[in-house]
Amino acid sequence: MSATLPAEDPGSVDTRPRLFDEIRNVARMRHLSIRTEQAYIQWIRRYLRFHNIRHPREMGETEIREFISHLAVNERVAASTQTVALSALLFLYRDVLKQHLPYVSQIERAQKPKRLPVVFTRDETQRIMANLDGVYWLIGAVLYGSGLRLMECLRLRVKDLDLTCGQITVRDGKGEKDRITMLPLRIKDHLVRHLGAVKSIHQDDLRDGYGEVYLPYALARKYPRAMTEWGWQYVFPAVSRSLDPRSQIERRHHLSDRAAQTAVKNAIRQARIDKHGSCHSLRHSFATHLLESGYDIRTVQELLGHKDVRTTMIYTHVLNRGGRGVKSPLDG
Repeated sequence: MSATLPAEDPGSVDTRPRLFDEIRNVARMRHLSIRTEQAYIQWIRRYLRFHNIRHPREMGETEIREFISHLAVNERVAASTQTVALSALLFLYRDVLKQHLPYVSQIERAQKPKRLPVVFTRDETQRIMANLDGVYWLIGAVLYGSGLRLMECLRLRVKDLDLTCGQITVRDGKGEKDRITMLPLRIKDHLVRHLGAVKSIHQDDLRDGYGEVYLPYALARKYPRAMTEWGWQYVFPAVSRSLDPRSQIERRHHLSDRAAQTAVKNAIRQARIDKHGSCHSLRHSFATHLLESGYDIRTVQELLGHKDVRTTMIYTHVLNRGGRGVKSPLDG
C-alpha cells in the first residue's frame, strides 16, 4: 500500500514536497544517519497505515498513544523497538510538521528485560580470532583490542589511526561524541600492510576517475579536495564501488556491517562456542577483561565512551568471580 498522502485541499494546487521528501530533507538538515532516517520513515509508514493513511496533521497524541500501545500489547515488540517508533513519531510532529506535541502519556510500555551481556572468556576470544581471516581478523582485533562498536570500527578513516602513539580516535560515536582509545601493538604491523593495500585501491580509483569518499555534514563544501585525500579514506573500504543512496554518486563506501557480522558468527560457530554472541560481544569482552586485569572502572568507561558509569558497571556483574564479582567468604 502506498503511503503517499493526498493534499489537504483537493481543489487547490499543493506545491509542497511530498511528506516523505520533507522527512528526508529535515533528517539530513538534522544530520541524522541514513540508518536513522530509514528507520524513522519505516515507522512513520507503519503509523499511517495503522490509521488507514490519514494525514498526520489530522492526528495527534491520542493516535500516537494507540499505535505505540498496539506495538507493545499486540505485536509484543521489544522495549527498544517501541522507543525507536515513538522517537520517529515525535520527530515527525515536532521537527517536520512543526506541531507542538506535549509529552505522550499513558502508553502501554513494552517490558525491558534485564539481560547481562554475552562475554567470551579469554580462551574463547582467542579461538574466535583463530577462525577469522584477512580483513575480518583485523576488524575482530580492533573490536576486541580497542573496544569499538562495529560501526565505529567500519567508519574509521585513515587519519583516525595514530600508529606512532598507538591510539585510535573515534569520531562521531554514539551520542555524537569523540573519544580516544588504545590501538593494540599486536596489530600495528598488520595495519601497516593493510593500509598499503587500501592505498593501492584508492590510487586505482583515482586513475579511473573516482576516489571520492563520503564526508559528513558540510565538510565536502568546506574542504572540496578532502574527498579524494588519503587521510579521509575508510580504513576498511568495500570490495567494490556503489551508488551513494542520497547523492547517487558512485563512491567506495566502507565494508558492509552484515559481512563483518556474518564472518564473526561463522567464527563463533567454527570455534564450537555455544554462546549467542556477535561482534558486539567482542566489545563486551574487552571491557570485562580490562576489569579482570584490575583497571579502574572510570578508565574503562572513558575507553568505551559510556556517558554514565552505571552503564559500565554491568560488566562487574559478569566478571569470572561469582555473583556480582564478589569473592565468597568461604574461599577465604
